[in-house]
Amino acid sequence: MNRLSCLSFCALASWIGLLSGATGAAQRPNILLIVSEDNGPELGCYGDPYAQTPHLDQLASQGVRFENAFVPYSVCSPSRACFLTGLYPHQNGQIGLATHKFALYRGDTPNFVSLLKEHGYHTGLIGKLHVNPESAFPFDFHAIPGANFNRSIASAEYAAEARKFFAQAGDKRWFLSVNFPDAHLPFLRQANGLPEKPLSANEVRPMPWVGVDTPRLREQAANYYNCLARLDHAVGLLLAELDKTGEADHTLLIYIGDHGAQFPRGKGTVYEGGLRVPMIVRWPHVAAAGQVRKELVSTIDLLPTALRAVGKMAPANLPGWELQPLLAGEKPDAWRQYNFGFTTGSFPRACFVQHAIRDARYKLISSPRPDTENLDAGTYLDESHQHFVVSGATAADQATAPDHVQAAFALWQRPPRYELYDLENDPHEWRNLADDPAHAAVKTRLIKALIDLQRRTRDPFLDPANVEAFVQEQLANRDLGYRNQQDFRWSYLNTFPKWRARP
Repeated sequence: MNRLSCLSFCALASWIGLLSGATGAAQRPNILLIVSEDNGPELGCYGDPYAQTPHLDQLASQGVRFENAFVPYSVCSPSRACFLTGLYPHQNGQIGLATHKFALYRGDTPNFVSLLKEHGYHTGLIGKLHVNPESAFPFDFHAIPGANFNRSIASAEYAAEARKFFAQAGDKRWFLSVNFPDAHLPFLRQANGLPEKPLSANEVRPMPWVGVDTPRLREQAANYYNCLARLDHAVGLLLAELDKTGEADHTLLIYIGDHGAQFPRGKGTVYEGGLRVPMIVRWPHVAAAGQVRKELVSTIDLLPTALRAVGKMAPANLPGWELQPLLAGEKPDAWRQYNFGFTTGSFPRACFVQHAIRDARYKLISSPRPDTENLDAGTYLDESHQHFVVSGATAADQATAPDHVQAAFALWQRPPRYELYDLENDPHEWRNLADDPAHAAVKTRLIKALIDLQRRTRDPFLDPANVEAFVQEQLANRDLGYRNQQDFRWSYLNTFPKWRARP
C-alpha cells in the first residue's frame, strides 16, 4: 500500500529529482515531532475564527498543511502507539489507556525510536510517553516525563530541555518528540501568565460539531482556546531553540494533535470531532512550502515517511503511506481511498467497541454490539456517570439543543449496527443515512471496504467472539481493582496475538 509501486513513474522521478537537488543533510534530516494533547484542527491556519495561533499559522505557511489528517484512535495511549509504531491499534495491541494496563502485544515492536537508533540517530522525548511498556521506546534523553496537566511546568521549561537535548546530540542526526499538554483538561484560562489576554465566554462559540451552545459550554470553549494560545506560545519557544542550533533547514518538522478535543462527540469517539487532527509538515528543500493537501492521510503515515527520509526501508507490515510525493507537490496516480478509525472506549467504565471507515465524501460507523449502552457517550452526556467530564453536555445543556442534535445524542448513547454520513452535505454527522435506500450502494461499498481492511490487517475484532470476550472482561472490571494489581494482564494480550497468527 505504501510502497513506491503505488506511485506513478512521473511522480517518483520528480520526487527523486527534488531530493537529488537538496543538500545531503536534507536527504538525512533531523526529525522533530511536535505532539499536542487533545488538539483538533482548531487553529488559525485551519480557518478557526477564535484561534490565536500565530506560530503554528506561520509554520503552516512554511510547510504543508494537511486538510484531511486523522488518527486511528481518538484517545491518547492508542493514538501515540499508532504513530510511534506505524501500526493500527489492533496490530500493535495498545487498544486502551496505558494507565489502565493496556499495552503493546510485544515489547520488541519496532518503532520510531528503535528504528532510528539503529540508523545512528540520537533520540529524545520531552513530555509523557503513555504507552506500555515504556522499555519498548529506548530514548537516549527523556525530560518532563509526567503529564503536567496542572501546567505547573511552564512552556519555557520544555524549550530549555530541548536546548539541552540539542547540545547533547552534538554532530549526530537526531529525533526529538516534544509533547505539549496544554489542550488537555482541565482547560485553564491562564497558566504562568499565559495567554496574556485570555478569551472570555462571550467572545467564542463551541465547535459546530458539539451541537450545544450554552453559557457554560462557551466558558469551556473559551478556555480551550486559551489553552491553544498557550500551546502556540510553547511551540514558538521551541522553534526559537531549533533556530539557534542552525539546523532548522536540515530538520523534518512534523506537528500533529494526538486526537480531537474533549467535548461531546470528540475525544474517544469515531466521529470526525475525535479522529480529525491538524498535521503540518515543514521540510526545507524537500516539501513545497504553502501547500494545502486534501488527500486522506493518517498519523500511521509518519513512521514510513520518516524512515524513507533517513534512507531506511520501512518494515513490510506497516499499513501507512509515505508522504514524500504529497510533500513534493505531486499528484500521485494512486493514493489511499479509505481512512480507518477505531475505539474500545479506552477503559472499562467507558467501554464500547466501534469501527469507522471514510472516503473523500462518506463515512461509515460500525458497532458490532448494536443497541447496547455506549458507556463512553455517558462520560459526556450523563451527569451521574462516575467519569462525567466538565466539558460534557449536562441535561440542562442538552435541553437547549435542536431536535436533530438531541436525536444524534440519543443515537450516540445506544448506536445502531451501522451509521452512514454524507460529509460533504453533513460535515458534523447529524443525519444518519444508513437506512436510506438512496444510499444503500454506498453503505454496501463501505462495509465491504471495512471488512477488507480488517481482514488484510488481521483485526481480531472482525470475529464476534473476540468482541464479546473483550467487552465482557471490561464490564467485569468496572470497579477498576486491577489498577492495584501489580501483575494484572488483560487476556486479549494473549488471545489476540494467537488469533492474528492463525493461517
